[in-house]
Amino acid sequence: MKHLERALDGQNKFGKYVAMTLIIFLGASTIGSIPLMMVMVIKWVMKGGSLDPSSVSNMMNLSWLGISNNLTYFLMLLAFVATFFAFKWLVKPFHKRTLNETINGRAYIRKDRIGAGILVWGVISAIMLIIGLLTSPEEYQYQFNPGAFIPLVLITVIVMPFQTSFEEIFFRGYLSQGVAAWTKSRWWTLVIIALLFGLMHIANPEVKEFGFWLSMPQYIIMGLLLGLISILDDGIELALGIHFANNAFSALFLTYESSVLQTDAVFKTIDVHPETDTFWLIIAAIITVLFFKRRYKWDFRIMNKKVEVTPPPVPEAIAE
Repeated sequence: MKHLERALDGQNKFGKYVAMTLIIFLGASTIGSIPLMMVMVIKWVMKGGSLDPSSVSNMMNLSWLGISNNLTYFLMLLAFVATFFAFKWLVKPFHKRTLNETINGRAYIRKDRIGAGILVWGVISAIMLIIGLLTSPEEYQYQFNPGAFIPLVLITVIVMPFQTSFEEIFFRGYLSQGVAAWTKSRWWTLVIIALLFGLMHIANPEVKEFGFWLSMPQYIIMGLLLGLISILDDGIELALGIHFANNAFSALFLTYESSVLQTDAVFKTIDVHPETDTFWLIIAAIITVLFFKRRYKWDFRIMNKKVEVTPPPVPEAIAE
C-alpha cells in the first residue's frame, strides 16, 4: 500500500493543513472568482443597478443579469483552475510531497484507471437517464440547442477537469492522507472525508431548494463511494474519472432549475425527487464498487488494516 502510507513522513502538522486550506480557498479561489465578479458587476451597472438578486431562487443562474449559461459555467470553473494550480505549487514546499504522490503515493499516475472510471460511471448515468425517459417522459424537457451545446462540450472537456480533479486531489488525496496519518484508520479516513466533502456543498442551491436532510445524503454517499474505491484501489485515479463523468454528464445531458450547474444541457428535469435520486445513487454506487472489485481483485479486508509503514521483508539466511 502506498497512497495513504505516503503521508507517514512527519510532514503532517495540523497547522500546515490549516494554512494550505486557507491559502487555497480564501486566496486562490477568491482570485479565480474575480473574472466572474467583474462580469457580474459590469452587467449589473449596465442594467442601472436596479435588479434585486434576492428575488432570484438560484444564484447560480445569472440570466437575470443577461449572462449566458455558458459564460457563467466557464467563469465559475475558472476559480478551480486557480485552486488546482495553487495546490500543485504549494504541496511540495508544505509537505515535501508531489502532486502525483498526493494522487496515489507513487511517481506516476495510472491513467487507464481514470478512463475506466469515466467509462463505467458514464454508462451507468446514461442507462439511468434512458430509464427515466422511458418510464417518466413527462418529467423531462428536451432543450437541445446546437449553438449553445458545442461551446458547452468544449468548456466541459477543457476546463471542468480542473474542478473535479482539484476536489478529488484535495479530499480523497491530500486530506485523506492527513487524516490517515493522524488516525491510522482507513475507516475513520473514509467517514471523516465523506462528511467533509458533503459539508463543502452546503451552500449549493440544491440544499436550499430541497433542504439539508434531503440533499446532504447524496453528497455524503458520493463521498463514501469515491473514498472507498480510492482506499481499496490504493489511489484516487478511479475517483478522478467517476467525479468527472458525474459532473460532465450533468452539465451536458441533464440539468434542473435548482442545480448548481446551470447549463444548456440536452434535457432538463421538470420534477426532481431527491429521495428517489438518493436510492438510485446507492444502487449505482454498489454496482460500481462490485464491478471494480472484480476487475481489480480488491480485498475488502484491507479496510481493517492499520495505516502504517510496512517494514521490508527480512531476507532469508544464506545457506553456507
